Amino acid sequence: KFFLINISPSRKEIDFLLSTYGEQGAREKLKEYAVRIMDEYARNFRRPGIESNNDLLWFGKLENYRYYSHKDREVKNGTKKVGDRKEGPQFHVQVIVSRKDITNRIKLSPQNRSRGRNVEHSKKMGQFDQMAFKQCGETVFDRMFGFDRKLKDTLLYANTMKNGNIDQQAAVHTLDRQLKSGGDTVREKQWDEPILSKVDLEKFPQLTGWAPSFPEASWGLLDILLAPVQDFGGHDTVATEEERKRKRKKKGRGRGMR
Repeated sequence: KFFLINISPSRKEIDFLLSTYGEQGAREKLKEYAVRIMDEYARNFRRPGIESNNDLLWFGKLENYRYYSHKDREVKNGTKKVGDRKEGPQFHVQVIVSRKDITNRIKLSPQNRSRGRNVEHSKKMGQFDQMAFKQCGETVFDRMFGFDRKLKDTLLYANTMKNGNIDQQAAVHTLDRQLKSGGDTVREKQWDEPILSKVDLEKFPQLTGWAPSFPEASWGLLDILLAPVQDFGGHDTVATEEERKRKRKKKGRGRGMR
């Protein structure tokens, strides 16, 4: 049994890599980035002996194309169909990772959201903070490549606009104006320190207090399909696997109504 992880830079991030490293260089840098992300995936379980990607059983493949899914705005408004190829450079990395470590002895499930509250269960499965993992994608990218990420391009901003109340949204807009006018942010931590939680709050400490309570986002640079994949042939993506699950669920509901 495996989990699927989609390491999917935005067009802005891809264009930055292309302009900085060229096409072949961007491909190689994206592979290096994927290895760093799997280091963070391993550390996020907070289990002794699971310290880096070398402790995981995983495989990654650089993909050149992305396709529209039912979640995309273009599909919803009818200008594109599910399965149509997206335009422009669409480099991304598809990763499959085992639910057990490289020794096949230690269970590692990103489905465990107890974050240590259930001690016995966490000992067996690790404790995985899904939002911290999604957020670390931005921080690792920015630190590796010197990418100047604006507040509006962060997962924290998107989460606040979707799930925050009016006061929280207003505070984010105020901070955005301050940053554009030259407001300072805190100095970032060094690379040798694991990135496990509240990574956006390191950069924008004024937002401390509500972000960790938000529901987990389904967007961002990292996307993880938490339902284990029983048989993965190497051709599916997180989006297509989710689409298949959605159709099965819809079909099952249809049977129940008859």
